[in-house]
Amino acid sequence: MHTYYVMGTRGAALEVPGLGEVTKDEQFGLYYSKPIPVPMFGGKQCRIVLEAYDEDERKEDFHVAIANFLSGSSAVLREADEPLFRYYKDFEEWWLEDDKQPIKSANELWQHLRLGSEPMVSRRPYGDKGIYISVECGCDWEQEHGLQLVLKNGLKVNKLGGYDGHLTNSDAFADEDLEHVIYPER
Repeated sequence: MHTYYVMGTRGAALEVPGLGEVTKDEQFGLYYSKPIPVPMFGGKQCRIVLEAYDEDERKEDFHVAIANFLSGSSAVLREADEPLFRYYKDFEEWWLEDDKQPIKSANELWQHLRLGSEPMVSRRPYGDKGIYISVECGCDWEQEHGLQLVLKNGLKVNKLGGYDGHLTNSDAFADEDLEHVIYPER
């Protein structure tokens, strides 16, 4: 797959396989796609964001992760039901203090989330240096930190919990034993 730069009246535009034309935010150096439906998010329109794409030497890794992400179904997210429920349980005490009814199932949990509309595709600076897609979501039971969902190579949820910007729990806690832990025990 090739990346093409096209000159137009708006300046340089970048064509990215799987996304089409993306525009650059010069202040932050991020590229944004036009809104596209994401099947994994029930067809929700999202602008895919690329971080550090210009300087990456293996752009095809980005293209593969984007293709994986855009071809995945909601089943990919539902594979993380158990760690998501543990995240809720860690905050259930405060949820109940607000006179809310306890959430009894993973199906109910998903009804209390608002999936973000700007998934960020970036290369992990540590460990495997793979491509990860991070999504900042609204979360009713933990409004302060919300929910961060991270998908390794766009294929599988590898981290979830309050938004901290890290792509793995191994990076977040500087602990290699957490490399494959989606949500650590408290």
